Amino acid sequence: MSATALELAHKIRSKEVSALEVMETALERIQNTDARIGAFLSLTDDALSRARAVDAALARGETLPPLAGVPIALKDNLNFVGSLTTAGSKMLERYRSPYNATVVGRALAAGLIPIGKTNLDEFAMGSTTENSAFQKTHNPWDTTRVPGGTSGGSAAAVASGMVPLALGTDTGGSVRQPAALCGILGFKPTYGRISRYGVIATASSLDQVGGMARSTADLAALLDAISGHDPLDSTSLEAKPQFTVALNTSVSGMRFAYIKEALGAGNSSGVALALERVRVVLEGLGATFSEVSLPSLAYNIAAYYIINTAEISSNLARYDGMVYSHRSPAPDFNSSMSQSRGEGFGLEAKRRILMGTYALSSGYYDAFYSKALKVRRLIAQDFARAFETFDVLVTPTSPSAAWKFGQFSNDPLAMYMMDVDTVSLNLAGLPGLSIPAGFELQEGKTLPIGIQFIAPLLQDERLFSVAQAFETATSSEFLKIAP
Repeated sequence: MSATALELAHKIRSKEVSALEVMETALERIQNTDARIGAFLSLTDDALSRARAVDAALARGETLPPLAGVPIALKDNLNFVGSLTTAGSKMLERYRSPYNATVVGRALAAGLIPIGKTNLDEFAMGSTTENSAFQKTHNPWDTTRVPGGTSGGSAAAVASGMVPLALGTDTGGSVRQPAALCGILGFKPTYGRISRYGVIATASSLDQVGGMARSTADLAALLDAISGHDPLDSTSLEAKPQFTVALNTSVSGMRFAYIKEALGAGNSSGVALALERVRVVLEGLGATFSEVSLPSLAYNIAAYYIINTAEISSNLARYDGMVYSHRSPAPDFNSSMSQSRGEGFGLEAKRRILMGTYALSSGYYDAFYSKALKVRRLIAQDFARAFETFDVLVTPTSPSAAWKFGQFSNDPLAMYMMDVDTVSLNLAGLPGLSIPAGFELQEGKTLPIGIQFIAPLLQDERLFSVAQAFETATSSEFLKIAP
């Protein structure tokens, strides 16, 4: 599906195509493509009937919502009434959603039609989508490589042209990093700007819903639809979404800065070239570039994985086999609970539960968790000081292009280090946008490179001005459907 979401919506409203034809084309694309990609865990039962309803409303002369008839993919930790919502885990392999997540309800109100639920690392833990209990998702640019994670299914579905839009969640880079590895845009908002109600929790102070698309305008339209205050989410903020409006704002005079700590030797040559390309393009549009140091980022991985695992340990305690999760038929209560958790959770989930339980245990809380919270505050303060001087900060989204399956399977710490450029934004609650900004050739395969823009709290829309300016100046040469 080469057309953008906004192009499809326009064609449907003008009756150039019907919503049913759009949906049938998307389903055919999934049928022909997903066997080698593995992006979807399930398809929705009512996508065609919803498309017919859009066409019927148009025939009656009704005014359609802005994205009416456009297919969207949902990460399988977002509740959608009647759908299987597994979170990529055997714990929830038979769980059907009894209600809609707020973002899903708002997507429906905007006329979007959920076409299916996408694969993810189990309970949104991982960076490769290798940790799903059900299948691996393959990178559309090279199926021997990972698509990133944890929203790898959503990223792969958009990058391969199966859908123009997708929703994911971002706990430590889980929207931005797979977007970078798959060559699309991925956005994480200021914490609280998009409701978390109806999202299966991983680490509640870090989790955010984000969007994915192949164009800045599409992503802006999606975010205008799903953002805004939600009384059902106690952390929700009062902030009117104006993402589409921001697309027309000039970047001339904007002050950009590379984060010094993100420019190390660990970045691939393709990443270094993409960083330089971004500078040249934006300086040509009247922006200025400098460099800024955030010393506390030296500790961001350590702080993140203590806080992340501690909250995972707490949130996943509810999956004990006693209510709605996987249950083992053991002869007594303790055996049943132990066996249920042993059978239902995968290796990475068990690792993080054990790490988090240890960090919260008596005698270690102050040594680990309490210190991690202090580092989190220092990171937020370093960012705030940087934004006193600069409008937008710039880093790689990932230190390299997509890597091979299994490359880090026996080295969890090396895997965690691939999140070095993304986790700090979740710790500080800041908005971040990854854009495709280059390619890298490895073993005869062209692999996309993503660059991350970071804005101050509640200045999310500023990132869309930058992305649109870069996209226009480069004639969208990095926005391509994977071969």
